[in-house]
Amino acid sequence: MASNAGQDSSTQNNEFAKLSWRERIAYGAGDFAQNLIFGTIGSMLLFYLTTVYGISAAAGATVFLVVRWINVFWDPWVGAYVDRSAVTKIGKYRPFLLKFGVPLTILSALLFLPIQAVRGNVIYAFVAYMLTAMVYSLVNIPYGALNASLTRDNQEVSTLSTVRMTEANIGNLLVYTFLPLFVQIASPDKQLKDIGLFGIKLHLGNYSSPHAGGAYFLVMSIYMVIGFCMLLFTYFGVKERVLPTEQETDSVKYSDLWTELKNNKPLQVLGLFFLVGFTFMFFGNTVWPFYTQYNIGHPEWMASINLIGSIPGIFLVFLWPIVRKKIGKKGFFYLFLVLFIIGTLIIWAWSLPQFKNQTTLGYIGRFLQQWGLTAATGYMWSMVPEVVSYGEYKSKKRVAGIINAIMGLFFKIGLALGGIIPGYINAYFKFNGAAATQPHAALMGIQWSMVWLPIIIMSRYPLTDARVDEINKAIVADKKNA
Repeated sequence: MASNAGQDSSTQNNEFAKLSWRERIAYGAGDFAQNLIFGTIGSMLLFYLTTVYGISAAAGATVFLVVRWINVFWDPWVGAYVDRSAVTKIGKYRPFLLKFGVPLTILSALLFLPIQAVRGNVIYAFVAYMLTAMVYSLVNIPYGALNASLTRDNQEVSTLSTVRMTEANIGNLLVYTFLPLFVQIASPDKQLKDIGLFGIKLHLGNYSSPHAGGAYFLVMSIYMVIGFCMLLFTYFGVKERVLPTEQETDSVKYSDLWTELKNNKPLQVLGLFFLVGFTFMFFGNTVWPFYTQYNIGHPEWMASINLIGSIPGIFLVFLWPIVRKKIGKKGFFYLFLVLFIIGTLIIWAWSLPQFKNQTTLGYIGRFLQQWGLTAATGYMWSMVPEVVSYGEYKSKKRVAGIINAIMGLFFKIGLALGGIIPGYINAYFKFNGAAATQPHAALMGIQWSMVWLPIIIMSRYPLTDARVDEINKAIVADKKNA
C-alpha cells in the first residue's frame, strides 16, 4: 500500500470499512456541489446564450460541440494525471477538490457575466465555457475516483450511492426547480403570476429578455459560492482507504485508457449506458425551458412542476436498493425506463391545445419522467467502483482516475449531445430567440426534441453483486500474498 502518512493506519488498511453517516453525507455533498456548479450550466446555458446573450441557436450548439470535442482529449489526460499523482498526507484525490474548486467557482459565474461589451460575442462564450469545462474535469474526475477509494464493501458502496444521489437530487431541486424561479424573480419587467402551486402568486420578470443578464449573474454567483462550500465539506469529511501501491502509480500510462476500454467489458457496457442515459437526461433538461415557454405557454409553472418532479429523486431514493434486490439490475433499469417513457408521453400530451392549461398533466408527467430517469441514471454511479475493481482484477492496476475519466467522458458527451442536438434542431426549424412567439415549425422542433424514446442496453452488463464481492476479496488476498 502506498504511503499515506497522516491517516490512521488501522483505518487505512481496512479496505472493507463501514462508513459513518457523517462520511457518507460529506461525500454526497460533492455531488450536491457539482450539480449546483455544473448543473446550472447544463440546464440553462443554451437558453441563456440564445435568448439573453443573443447568439444564434446554431452558434450556441456549436460552442457546446467544440468544447466537448476538446474534452474527448482532455479528460483522458486528466485521468492519467490523477492516477499518476502521489499519495500525500491528505490523500490522493482530495487535494484536487481544494486546488481546483476555487477557479471552477469563479469561471462558472463568469459564463453569465452581464457586461454589454461581451454580449453576443461567440468567442467569449466559447473561451469561458471551454475553461470552465476543463477545470471542471480536474474536480469531477478526482471526485469520482474518490468514491472507489473509501471502501471495497459492496453493500457500503450501495448505501453510499443512495446517500449521494439523494444529495445530488437536492442539488437538482435547486437547479431545475428553483433556479429558473429565482432568475425570474430577479429579472426585469415583473408581472404578478400564478406559479401553479396552491394558488401562490409571485412577481416574476421576463428571464428571456436581453436585460435579464444581471439576474442570471446574481443567482449563478450565489449558487457557485454555495457549491464551493459543499466541496469543502467533502474535502474535510472523508478518508481515503483503498489506494494504489507506489508501483501501480508509477506504472500508469496514458495508453492505459485504451487498454481498459479494450479489456474491461463492464466498462464498455456501462460507458455506453452513461452516454445514452445522460444524453436523454440533458436533452430533456435543455429543452424544458423552451418547451414550457413556447409549447405550453406557461413558464411561470416550471418551478412548481419541477418541484413535484424532484420528489422521487429526494424522498424515494431509499427504494433503490430494495427494488434492485427484488428484481436485479436488469429489472431495475427496465422498470424505471418504462416509467420514464410513460411520463414523457404524458408531457407530450400536455402540449396538445385542449390540455395546455391542465397543470395536473404537467405534474404527473414530470413526476414519472423524473422518477424513471433519476433512478435509471443515478444508480449507474454505484456501479463505477465495481468497474474499477474489475479493471484492477484484470490488469493488476488500480486506475480509478482513468476509469472515472472514461465514465466522465461518456457523461459529458451525453451532456453535450443533450445541449447540441436541441440547438441544431431549433436552428433547423427556424427558432428565433429574439421573438416572443415562435412559428409553428419552431414549436414542432421543440416538441420533437422533448419527446423521444431511450435505448436500453443495460441487459448486457456482465457483473453481478456476487461476482463483485468475489473480485474484491481476490484482489485483497493477492495483495496480502505479494
